[in-house]
Amino acid sequence: MFRWIRDEIQGIMDRDPAARSPLEVILCYPGFHAIIFHRIAHWLHNHRLKLLARIISQISRFLTGIEIHPGAKIGKRLFIDHGMGVVIGETAEIGDNVTIYQGATLGGTGKEKGKRHPTIGNGVVISAGAKVLGPFKVGDNSKIGAGAVVLKEVPPNCTVVGVPGRIVRKDNVRVREEKQVKKIDCDEVDLDQVRLPDPIDDAFSCIVKRPTKLESQLKELEEVKENEVV
Repeated sequence: MFRWIRDEIQGIMDRDPAARSPLEVILCYPGFHAIIFHRIAHWLHNHRLKLLARIISQISRFLTGIEIHPGAKIGKRLFIDHGMGVVIGETAEIGDNVTIYQGATLGGTGKEKGKRHPTIGNGVVISAGAKVLGPFKVGDNSKIGAGAVVLKEVPPNCTVVGVPGRIVRKDNVRVREEKQVKKIDCDEVDLDQVRLPDPIDDAFSCIVKRPTKLESQLKELEEVKENEVV
């Protein structure tokens, strides 16, 4: 147990430059507290003490602002940064070295029975306010942009932005490009939430550039016509 706790603390310190010491993580990080509560609640849930498990998860929610259903399966070194408003559903499955920021939701899309929440691969980053809804998988080392709403499966090594979520990068290459570059190192978690492609901005840029190009072509035709008249 102590080895597991040390591993969880180290995972947080590796990804959060604000973490100054293990003691600070133990005392001041609600994400760490939520994981401790969840491990207890999950054990009780698996041993058919489901009401007690739900009570513990609700106490955790009250103390940390993070709601994790006792049935959710969570791997090693989950880092929930800040954490307020994070919701993780009953049938959600989370791999190792995942990072989740405040306001993110791993939820379902209806009242269907069975598997209804997403499966998150290893090394995934889910940015602030993102919603991942449905019983599909988000592949290893993928990144979900802030505020994105993801409703379908995401392959490994992809970046998803927008509402509804669209894949804008794969293997660190824009999806429109044919040229391939070296893949992201799977051993490193890419926490950059700022330098993400914006497909809407790209579309507006094309719209703005098109009239300029047409005006230039029209001007050239007018000059040719004037020369012919002279």
